[in-house]
Amino acid sequence: MDLVQKIFDAGVVGAGGAGFPTHVKAKSKVEFVLVNGAECEPLIHKDFELMKNFAADIVHGAELMANQTSAKRTYFGIKAKNGEAIEAIENKYSNGKIESCLLGDFYPSGDEYELVYAATKRLIPPYGLPLDVGCVVNNVETFLNISNAVKDLPVTQKFVCVAGCVKKPSTFFVPVGTSLKDVLEHAGGAAIEDYGIFISGILMGRLTFDLSETVTKTTAGIIVLPSDHYLIDRTKRPIEDKNRIGKSACDQCSYCTEFCPRYLLGYDVQPHKVMRSLGFSTTGSNVWNQYADLCCSCGLCSLYACPEDLYPREACDQGKVENKKLGMRYEQQKPVKVHPIKEGRRVPLKQLMKRMDLLQYDAHTPFTKESPAVSQVKILLKQHLGTPAKSLVKLGESVIKGQLIADIEAGSLGAKIHASISGRVTHVSEEFIKIAK
Repeated sequence: MDLVQKIFDAGVVGAGGAGFPTHVKAKSKVEFVLVNGAECEPLIHKDFELMKNFAADIVHGAELMANQTSAKRTYFGIKAKNGEAIEAIENKYSNGKIESCLLGDFYPSGDEYELVYAATKRLIPPYGLPLDVGCVVNNVETFLNISNAVKDLPVTQKFVCVAGCVKKPSTFFVPVGTSLKDVLEHAGGAAIEDYGIFISGILMGRLTFDLSETVTKTTAGIIVLPSDHYLIDRTKRPIEDKNRIGKSACDQCSYCTEFCPRYLLGYDVQPHKVMRSLGFSTTGSNVWNQYADLCCSCGLCSLYACPEDLYPREACDQGKVENKKLGMRYEQQKPVKVHPIKEGRRVPLKQLMKRMDLLQYDAHTPFTKESPAVSQVKILLKQHLGTPAKSLVKLGESVIKGQLIADIEAGSLGAKIHASISGRVTHVSEEFIKIAK
């Protein structure tokens, strides 16, 4: 069995958010395989439910990847508070090469830089990847999909958590391409009339009001909040307003930097200096934007650290874009060294949720076996890092679930796309394919 080919043929990508094609990672040779089950985004509990209900498949996928990459040891990154998940996973350990890496209930413990350090005490070099320090990191759902791939089961469904203001907070599988409207209806519908939806997380996800948007291979969940909630109000402000407020109100207290997880790991990320690029100083903005280059966009600076409720993360996002346009790359002068007070500045998840007024929405989201009975799916051809897949089907063609409907060109980075339901192709474009039952 060629595991790399199996993974490639199944269209497996990183299910934790980035969507990096998994077959590329499977080609590497490493010392450690890290299974990311930290799940630190507030209100989302899908990885917990996956580990509790599909432990055997997840461990199997991890063992396959470890054998493929010649890894000496596998670590499962799980929060110590998730006792049921830990018990389920540890009961499936069998070869003596797997162990748990128990994590505190902090944000952002699921960041791969954080997880690599927690499990191995190695620090990824600036701009680097876990591969640079002998590690492969994947989300627990990715390992489930690897286990399915060796059974010739392609990625046709996504495990999503529906939380917040819904009548039945829950977690379930949905066909890739299912509309947010259908997902919400399967969770009993919204519990309020006027709401917004955060896709895949409040801190690192995005806000939408469009129920016709669809689930992709990287959708972690949807969080429904009232339209007048503080988080929705601040998120939907135009970037010009965010910059104007930051330019006029930032007093350079540096709390955003002092709480920055990457800064505390030893990377030269300094959001308070990036805020100067908004015009606070007469010095050229590129001087200050360089301190954004190693930012991971976790959002902690904006949504927790800043006492004036400003937007340093958004300034960093803009700074990274500007640097890329100018062809600039910041070269960190000092070696990466963990800040001596790192442990003392960790942000407890409950404290973060209190700061964001989310505690009242935190609820159990149990796994339900039933999936939405959808009549149509809209499958995007770019659900991964790299180039979009190219359609292999024509308008009016009949397809069956699991059939390859889009492929990538030889030699390019990307992933195959499969039909998530059986039916007839009703739309084909360079962006998406629609299938109706």
